[in-house]
Formats: sequence, structure tokens, C-alpha cells
Amino acid sequence: MSVPQELFDESHCELCACGAGLDFSISFAFQPIVDAETRTVFAYEALVRGEQGEPAGEVLGRVHNANRYAFDQVCRVRAVKLASRLGMTARLSINFLPNAVYRAEYCIRTTLAAAQHYDFDTSRIIFEVTEGEALTSKEHLLSILASYQQMGFSVALDDFGAGYNRFDVLMDTPPDLLKLDMMLIRDIDQRPRSQAVVDGLLLTCRRLGVQVMAEGIESEAEYDWLRERGVRLFQGYLFARPAFDQLPEVYIPR
Repeated sequence: MSVPQELFDESHCELCACGAGLDFSISFAFQPIVDAETRTVFAYEALVRGEQGEPAGEVLGRVHNANRYAFDQVCRVRAVKLASRLGMTARLSINFLPNAVYRAEYCIRTTLAAAQHYDFDTSRIIFEVTEGEALTSKEHLLSILASYQQMGFSVALDDFGAGYNRFDVLMDTPPDLLKLDMMLIRDIDQRPRSQAVVDGLLLTCRRLGVQVMAEGIESEAEYDWLRERGVRLFQGYLFARPAFDQLPEVYIPR
């Protein structure tokens, strides 16, 4: 990936790694995203936790307008640092807060600096935006996604099918990955209406060149139904539960 050198800024990298700007500490649990065709780990999603493993909801409940930018920057740097320390060779998927990014090309600097400092290949970083994040501006989100893609990062729409259904984003700036929400695919092998919706989304994504990932998979019946329709990327308790400060052992069904 070719990134202009002026985008690198190491001045805050170590500060972010230490949690500067926040009055609470964070760490991460990692959950694998598996590739069923190659039977390998495609990526690990970094799921924010408290320093002692406190759940994400407790951590996010402490984020507000005054510390949102610091939280977003600290999360990125800490995730890259921990992934490097754990010897992660798969991709790293980082959730980001669109409302914390005021200019994508500026706010990416600490991420790039962290990747350089901790020797983590930036081409292996995926940025996820969750559908549950209320946006101040759709155009702002589109500009962030487009900028990240132009820089060579992969971008993913998370929790698709839970709430807002951002078809406008999907059409205007197609992401590299679209994650089908667990509520949409729960017991999908037994739910004809959900099957119809997912079949339509799979066709749409194929035509747009967007790779589909199914999250929240808990049963082999769900997995088998989606595999029969060509889905190859999966995440959920069937494969591994999130592991705090470590990479978990992974199970991939035949």
C-alpha cells in the first residue's frame, strides 16, 4: 500500500498506546473471522474491553463527546500494539466511530504511525463501522469510507440488517465487506422469510463486488445453510468465543 509519508505522525503514538486523553483504561478481546474455504483465520476482530476484562457496554458507556476522539485514537493504537505483541498474522479488524473522525486523512495518522512503530502491515487492517452508530452526516461517513479505501485499507459495514439498513451507503460507496447481523441469520435454516432477505442481499453484494461475512453463527445448521449459498467468511461462538488479551483456539466445521 502506498501512503504519502506526510500522513505519518508518530508524535502521539506512544501516548495513545498508554491511554493518554482518557480517564479510564482499555484493552481488547479478539474473536476470529474464519475463511471456510481455506480453513484459515481471515481476520481477528478487536473487541474493546476494560483493563480487567469489563464488557464493551461498560466501556462504551464512559464515552462522550468530550473524549470520543481520544477514545477512538487510543482504541486504534492499542489494538495494533496488542495484535503485534500477540504475533497476529491474519488481518486485524478495528471498529471506529465515524463521529470521532473529523478529517480521515488527518485522523488516520496515529493508526499509520502505530502500524509502523509496532511493525504491523497496514494492508492487513480492516476498519469496521457499526450500523448502530448514529451519524451526524451520511456524507461524512461516505467520505471516510472512500478515503480509507483510497489509502488501501479495507472497510466493512458491521451489523447490517440490525436497525438502519444502510442501503444508501452500500450503493453510494460499496464497502469491501458486509457483515450480516446475527439477528438476521439466527436460525436461518428454519426461517423462510429471513432466507428470502439474505438470498437477496447475497445477490446484491455479488453484483456490487462486496464480500459477505456472516456474524453471530452459533449452530452448524446456520453455517451449512450459508455455506450452500457461497458464503465463506464467518464469525461466532461456533468457531471461537472472544479471548481477552489473547488469540483463541479456533474450530472450523467440515
